[in-house]
Amino acid sequence: MKLLVTLALVAFVVARPSDDYGRYENFNVDDIIDNLRFLTGYAKCFEGAGKCTPEAADFKKLMPEAIKSNCGKCSEHQKTLIARVIHAMIEKLPEDWEKLNQIHDPEGKYSEGLKKFVNAYAKKEQ
Repeated sequence: MKLLVTLALVAFVVARPSDDYGRYENFNVDDIIDNLRFLTGYAKCFEGAGKCTPEAADFKKLMPEAIKSNCGKCSEHQKTLIARVIHAMIEKLPEDWEKLNQIHDPEGKYSEGLKKFVNAYAKKEQ
């Protein structure tokens, strides 16, 4: 499993309030991960193959840094939100997940760190 993308979403939820993204501290990821249509829409946005909601567009902008740092600017709660979205994409949209990896981590430099990140945070406070 390579790095990815959904970190875009993660990146979005990621940034600390000092980066003016505190408004996403309580972002409801369940609305995305429990609805395959929404999750697919986010994936297509991140891939550049579909329209982006304002939130998805924000996530997409933050994705590169979040991927490289395993959500280093995220609060602990935001890390959990991001990891849950990534986990959902891996499980429900494996082809889209692979496309995102090819876009954001074609050499697989960050895949091991991302795997550890998802394993550490995806199961917390659900």
